Amino acid sequence: MQANAIVFQEPKSLNLGSLTLPVMGPEDVLVKVEFSGISTGTERMLWEGTMPAFPGMGYPLVPGYETVGRVVAAGENASTSVGARVYVPGSQCFQDARNLFGGSASRLIVPGARALPIEESLAERGVLFALAATAYHAHSAPGLRQPDLIVGHGVLGRMIARLAVLAGGSPVVWDTNPARRGGAVGYEVIDPATDNKRNYKCICDVSGAASMLDELISRLAPGGEVVLAGFYEAPLSFVFPPAFMREARIRIAAQWSPPDLAAVIALAGQGRLSLDGLVTHHEEATQADLAYRTAFGDSDCLKMVLDWRQIA
Repeated sequence: MQANAIVFQEPKSLNLGSLTLPVMGPEDVLVKVEFSGISTGTERMLWEGTMPAFPGMGYPLVPGYETVGRVVAAGENASTSVGARVYVPGSQCFQDARNLFGGSASRLIVPGARALPIEESLAERGVLFALAATAYHAHSAPGLRQPDLIVGHGVLGRMIARLAVLAGGSPVVWDTNPARRGGAVGYEVIDPATDNKRNYKCICDVSGAASMLDELISRLAPGGEVVLAGFYEAPLSFVFPPAFMREARIRIAAQWSPPDLAAVIALAGQGRLSLDGLVTHHEEATQADLAYRTAFGDSDCLKMVLDWRQIA
């Protein structure tokens, strides 16, 4: 069986190519993809060629871990039924390219447990679950603080703010781009230059700007915490005395785990976590090159979605 897939042949060079799928096993499902999202974090680094080396890294590769589709076939022992609309956080199913992260394709074969049923009405908004789970992971485990300051009002910052409000918080969000200060519900978005507060208990940074750390530490209350929830290409460092005086804590929030993903799918299914207003741009999958350049180069683009429904 073949599938059409986005293939990064090398940095800044992609094509829509036909790749071979494996034979389905008894626990596998075949997903016909409807939508996939473009990540402006990890996928940007794969696109630019700046992703740090790790096992499995290399080109050509199939990116993508934000996929929504329909199960059209299932093995006899598969845990997900034919007909279900599902979220798939990537795959390892392609034999002709590296799977980093293997979700941007017209068809996927994945273990049934990896195809997670979602509400029908969510449709393309389901591509946002990876970011929602990452936001949940940063602050929602027992014993973790909710942020009272969030730095960055992209999709991840908005998700963290929405979850903080759900948890009873009242965060402030910084963003230097006036065009990104809209869309807040239940919290305030401000220009950091107008903020004189220096007693934040928990600051969550999703900007990815390594140069911000000293400024954020200077805004902490004694015993406060900076949570690094972005991805930082440049080395991080800070001046020690201000951090010492505050007994500052620095915590790194990694990517989501399966319980985080299950939690946000449940919250969205219950209508408690809104995914509205975050998908701003769409392109047919045949226009993938334009879509990637827009996603990474247009500051008005919060989330780009590729539409696969017209591709076999």
